[in-house]
Amino acid sequence: MAKNEMICIVCPIGCRLTVIKDDSTELGYLVRGNKCKRGINYGIKELTNPTRVITSTVKIKNAHLKRLPVKTKGAIPKDLNFECMKIINSIEVEAPIKMGDIIVKNILGTGIDLVASRSM
Repeated sequence: MAKNEMICIVCPIGCRLTVIKDDSTELGYLVRGNKCKRGINYGIKELTNPTRVITSTVKIKNAHLKRLPVKTKGAIPKDLNFECMKIINSIEVEAPIKMGDIIVKNILGTGIDLVASRSM
């Protein structure tokens, strides 16, 4: 049985999880150490398909600041983080931009948009 230990980041408690591959259970994994159901889902998802929301900035012209905060509207596969950052670092937009405006639609074919986190 494969045994993995991790800290849950779903809420501020930060439970120490132990996730064990166990085909005899309904979900295929046994999660211990969680104080809520969200910890079970997090532990299994982190082993089977880890994802992250990317927050960063892009260059912006004609604004009072030089950088515009952006984020992915949802979580993308963790193994695409560096490729996503290469795209983000190459972007330059022009003001005016409103919070929620799509900066890149369907980034890396994930179905997730990169959006502005602030109006400028």
